[in-house]
Amino acid sequence: MANIPSWIDFSASSPDVAEHLIGATFLVGGIGGRIVETEAYDREDPASHSFSGQTRRNAVMFGPPGRIYVYRSYGIHWCINFVCRGEGHGAAVLIRALEPTAGIDVMRTRRGLENVRLLCAGPGRVCQALAITYEHNGMEIFAPPFQLLAATEPIDVARGPRIGISKAMDVPWRFGLKGSPFLSRPFKPA
Repeated sequence: MANIPSWIDFSASSPDVAEHLIGATFLVGGIGGRIVETEAYDREDPASHSFSGQTRRNAVMFGPPGRIYVYRSYGIHWCINFVCRGEGHGAAVLIRALEPTAGIDVMRTRRGLENVRLLCAGPGRVCQALAITYEHNGMEIFAPPFQLLAATEPIDVARGPRIGISKAMDVPWRFGLKGSPFLSRPFKPA
């Protein structure tokens, strides 16, 4: 496995990792931006792909931590997750939105739109803008073409229920950069 820096511990719980990723910079081949929204999933969570046990589709989710888990949502959009917890556990963090900071023109071409705010506002949009596909499934987070860099300033994190799911909808495992215009959907006031 690539050398994982000390600022993040992918063996921690998925909610801890999800919250800690807010403000970090994620790049694929030098294209990407600041992570502004994540969601945590765990094998004890009925909304998680790992809830019913390991399958061929979700095997990467069972570790080792620090890997990329890519799946197709609704048969249309690729979604990227960062695997966490111990090997064999089945937990990951969905990257829901980025604030584009690097390679914006490339992302605009890939997404076919100009509005920077919408380039990476949603997990399918993130993958399209960063050209992430199933070919990335199982790769190490800290090995090329990926770069994951710690936040460089203090972060104010919002927390609330996850969105776009039909089970465990009240679990507050969605995290976001407070006030960011790049979220897939605003957080509801507490």
